[in-house]
Amino acid sequence: MADYPKAITPVDHIEPVPRRVRAFLAAEPVLDTTRARYVWEWPFYPQFYIPSADVNRDLLVDEQRTDPSRRGTARLHGLRVGETTRAACARWYGDDALPGLADTIRFDWAALDGWFEEDEEVFVHPRNPYARVDALRSARRVRVELDGTVLAESTCPVLVFETGLPTRYYLNRTDVHFRHMVPSETTTACPYKGRTSDYWSVRVDGTVHSDLAWSYSFPTAALLPIAGLVAFYNEKVDLVVDGERLARPRTHFS
Repeated sequence: MADYPKAITPVDHIEPVPRRVRAFLAAEPVLDTTRARYVWEWPFYPQFYIPSADVNRDLLVDEQRTDPSRRGTARLHGLRVGETTRAACARWYGDDALPGLADTIRFDWAALDGWFEEDEEVFVHPRNPYARVDALRSARRVRVELDGTVLAESTCPVLVFETGLPTRYYLNRTDVHFRHMVPSETTTACPYKGRTSDYWSVRVDGTVHSDLAWSYSFPTAALLPIAGLVAFYNEKVDLVVDGERLARPRTHFS
């Protein structure tokens, strides 16, 4: 049994999006709407479905083929902005779509250069309105180990509680034993925390374990308490919290 709340939104659940949503490709606005729909294609987070009237349809390229799904039949479109093209990245739903989805377009997130909720850029996927992400200062004693080697110890961590994910323990850099840390070129992003500024692999007994730790120098406003702190993947290291060794979870998101 997991020791953190699971994501429980039903698949194909649909709700209105109260936020203004915009997206761009090659500096050109592709969509601008206050009438988007959240659609949960799986329980963890939704996607945006955009009314076709709020899309710059001059940029769409009809690929003359369809893609059936349990949400309805969609006609596949690409995008073209000058010399920039994205094939089969838009699905325009017809009259047989689920209620509320007819004449909406679902874009592949990564096909566009940037997405915004109001005036704040959002990464990876839309923020789940049913998810909470809280960063709380704590006095718990946290020790991070790998193969018996201590990588960090702290009595003043910041704990990040995110719906559907195990608790993450963010530690002051002065509590991390950087002699074991190897800087990595990896960068990841999170819709709630922003884009990572640093990643590290760990060297223990001559073996390098790739990308075990990360940091956000400039997180989103809601997660400012973690700015500059270092977290390790619970799934890849051993965590001892208040003297209790935690089981490694299976989830793998930063």
